[in-house]
Amino acid sequence: MITVDEALGQLFALASPLGSEEVALIDAAGRILAEDVQARRQQPPFAASAMDGYAVDGADVAPGARFAVIGEAAAGHRFEKTVGNCEAVRIFTGAPLPAGTNHVVIQEDVTRDGDAIILNGTLDSNPYVRPAGADFNAGDMIKAPRALSPSDVALLAAMNIATVPVTRQPQVAIIATGDELVQPGETPGPDQIIASNSYGLAALVRQLGGHPRLLPIARDTVPALELAFDLAKGADLIVTIGGASVGDHDLVGQVAMAQGMERSFYKIAMRPGKPLMAGRLADAMMIGLPGNPVSAMVCGHIFVAPVLRKMLGLGAQSAPRLTATLAAPVGPNGPREHYMRAHAGPEGVTIFDRQDSALLSVLADANCLAVRPIDDPARAAGDPINIVQL
Repeated sequence: MITVDEALGQLFALASPLGSEEVALIDAAGRILAEDVQARRQQPPFAASAMDGYAVDGADVAPGARFAVIGEAAAGHRFEKTVGNCEAVRIFTGAPLPAGTNHVVIQEDVTRDGDAIILNGTLDSNPYVRPAGADFNAGDMIKAPRALSPSDVALLAAMNIATVPVTRQPQVAIIATGDELVQPGETPGPDQIIASNSYGLAALVRQLGGHPRLLPIARDTVPALELAFDLAKGADLIVTIGGASVGDHDLVGQVAMAQGMERSFYKIAMRPGKPLMAGRLADAMMIGLPGNPVSAMVCGHIFVAPVLRKMLGLGAQSAPRLTATLAAPVGPNGPREHYMRAHAGPEGVTIFDRQDSALLSVLADANCLAVRPIDDPARAAGDPINIVQL
């Protein structure tokens, strides 16, 4: 068996960043920016009013000063003439400042007298002007790689960028294996269960920015598995679930090797998830996950997620770990790194009593995995512990 860190190192060696593609800005949220992009204009493109009021020359502003109002400027409609001394233009938020002005007196600080205004005795000294380029200038960059948020999309739009270079989404073929499985909504036989892992992993892949391809359940026969691998062709990553252990019906490794898989490793010193396999099969990377529901999902977070992030150009990094404190004592750990289902709250991290790798309800209640190193000694309440957020 190899350690989790050794397995991640070998997985990263198998994974390569994918190429890029152009997508419409409306489709860019959540995608990974693949190349630096430059603003095509400055923002604001002109000095603009930050408030409703009157645009004037700031040198003329004084309590009691009187200005002749000679026109109006609104957003999208500038005042075209030059404003002279002791003249003002009625202006609204977002409108360009007219030539000859550099100051906006807010409407609360004036008294209107027909076609004139008189400044009140107490004046706000703020000029209420947004300078040209105050937000960004033409040529300013958004650097790649970067997961594009809704705020990033708004910024790109303001920069006049209509299409965005993003990393191609990894195509992930997911193959659940086993005679005991039926699809959700079907009626299982007396010895069957519902296939759950493939749906959870597909959701994880989609959340991470990949494109999951959920293939039909592969039965425990060589022909069924051969067909499944044929259906997986064209994927960047093939994820199998189950059938990778050492039982008489665990045929995934055997069939994959017969189809030319170059195996990188098999078995990891971790709980849950010991029977994990990885390698390359033709043009695809392959990860064989254990069949127990929690084992598959934990390995999805610890191994599949970092691999997808590398494929997306985000670098080779393990699942981020935070340090928290234990809410209650825990006993010593054994010879495998243990990823224990837990809940992090204001009182600290509570590790659940039930850690069976078949209990999806416990995993659903967890918001983190408490990471216990190999041969970790017993720990008391208040002791620090590393967690991986779910």
